Amino acid sequence: MGNIIWLASYPKSGNTWTRIFIQNLFLDPDKPIDINEVGNMTLGDGSKTWYEKVGGKPVDDMSPEEIAALTPKVHKAFTNAYPDSVFVKTHSAVGALHGVPLITKECTAGVIYIVRNPLDVVISLADHYGLSLDGGIDMMNNPKATALPSERKVDQIYGSWSSHVGSWHQFSGPRMFTMRYEDMLHKPAKTFGKMAQFLGLKPPKQRLQKAIRFSSFNSLKKQESEKKFREQSNQNEKFFRSGKSGQWKKILSEEQVSRIVDCHGSIMKEFGYLPK
Repeated sequence: MGNIIWLASYPKSGNTWTRIFIQNLFLDPDKPIDINEVGNMTLGDGSKTWYEKVGGKPVDDMSPEEIAALTPKVHKAFTNAYPDSVFVKTHSAVGALHGVPLITKECTAGVIYIVRNPLDVVISLADHYGLSLDGGIDMMNNPKATALPSERKVDQIYGSWSSHVGSWHQFSGPRMFTMRYEDMLHKPAKTFGKMAQFLGLKPPKQRLQKAIRFSSFNSLKKQESEKKFREQSNQNEKFFRSGKSGQWKKILSEEQVSRIVDCHGSIMKEFGYLPK
């Protein structure tokens, strides 16, 4: 491969978990990698630092149109950051802002897309952004949803949960690998093993299992309790909340479930997420 391998997902769907697994797999360390070093191997597409580096001035001095115009140049700069392919985390949908594509296809080698049941996503999303559950549903159902303002990132366009999933699957084919959060939890060896194969890797079973163990939720949560996590939002105290699936059954009301299913039912059915 070459260029960018996007690690794409709607927020709170397992992207950070995937990034940490990749780093543990590639580096094969004797102990779990420091969660605050995950940025050493994967870049973030919304980082103001890169926009300022490419644009030559502070982002705060740029107009929204100027920032958007820099996006393909930033993506090109990503491809020069390492001698081989570069992993780039993104929560952006595949679309355009001020007429400029949010994802530069010319710089794209491949896509790993992580999808999670929106009934569980909304619980983590609301907690992460300091919203009520209904506020989280409003955000997830909004076709014009954007990232909340941040000191570290430029504006990002999420869209609704289903439009986000649909936008990325235009890459379907040999350049696209999709994995469900639930399979990462319940079938880790098979799921992460297939992802490694997608990347052209054939790690020994022992190495794969160690990377899975070192990036497990318990390992990540333990590290966060000891040293905190730099990517934690200002709205909550913990980034790694529960690491489970199916919590919506005890937390969401029937009305809240209906609001999500009514908006995203067709895509949920495709991934086996419709409530029985």
